[in-house]
Amino acid sequence: MKAAGEAEAFRYNIEKELEGTEAQALAEMLRIMETVAEALTEAGRGRQRRQVFRVSDRSYVVRVTSRWSSGYEAHFTLAELIADTHDDELPSSASGSTQGP
Repeated sequence: MKAAGEAEAFRYNIEKELEGTEAQALAEMLRIMETVAEALTEAGRGRQRRQVFRVSDRSYVVRVTSRWSSGYEAHFTLAELIADTHDDELPSSASGSTQGP
């Protein structure tokens, strides 16, 4: 997931759904993070500053700033799907219920 917002007013969107082990998904998320606000030219990369902050083992904040902008920040979190009403393999609610709402 990637969040963008201020204070507690975050909007979350699914950046990409990943399959595989947790380690594989984390590696892919870290690769995706490397492309955030990536400069298109060598000169552009030299003028940008990218900072990556680890919030937890599964959560990171990326900040990109340059001379011409106040910056861009994105919060990435690796999340696990634990409930899905359209998947017979998973419960339909976070509490583990297999019955609909």
